[in-house]
Amino acid sequence: MAKFSRLHVLNTMIDTGLVPVFYHQDVEVASRIVTACLEAGVRCIEFTNRGDQAHVVFGELVRRFQKDERAILGAGSVLDAGTAALYIQLGANFIVGPALNPEVARVCNRRKVAYSPGCGSVSEISEAEELGVEIVKVFPGSQVGGPGFVKAVRGPMPWTNIMPTGGVDPSEENMRSWFEAGVACVGMGSKLVRKDLVAAGEYAKITELAAQTLGWIKAVRGT
Repeated sequence: MAKFSRLHVLNTMIDTGLVPVFYHQDVEVASRIVTACLEAGVRCIEFTNRGDQAHVVFGELVRRFQKDERAILGAGSVLDAGTAALYIQLGANFIVGPALNPEVARVCNRRKVAYSPGCGSVSEISEAEELGVEIVKVFPGSQVGGPGFVKAVRGPMPWTNIMPTGGVDPSEENMRSWFEAGVACVGMGSKLVRKDLVAAGEYAKITELAAQTLGWIKAVRGT
């Protein structure tokens, strides 16, 4: 079961503004990545369902960080209701997917777990919101239209909370463009949790990148 309430998770996503996204098949490496992100001040971390036995690794991460009140772990790359139910049973605090699936929304709503499906049009965003989605993932962010798409959507739909993933990188210019367009938060994957840094065991540099990104987000927000 989820350790945190849906309201707490959603508010934390918005408050911090950054959700790191990663997958690694080795639970020891995955634990180091989670720790590196937490030490930067990140709270919500998305572990993607992208490899064989990924759910086993995720379950172990949940157990290892169960007593760490900083860690809000969620599952990503979830496409179907069965997979969503599996990760929720393992302790996922939120579910993210590359596409919108109404059955996944129903499973998450039944368990009061936040769901952020990938949407690429105003119609998909509107449908997601009708299904109870509070923070919509725009994916792939840059290919869908980048910050200009976000700004255009929020013109007629100012209540929409958007989290772009894809086309998001740890730079001041990039953070400024997204947050000035009106995003609620951003998802950041391989440009934050870089393969070269993981391979070299340079987790402190991941912490540094994440902390710097959080600083840019606060600067843009004026907080």
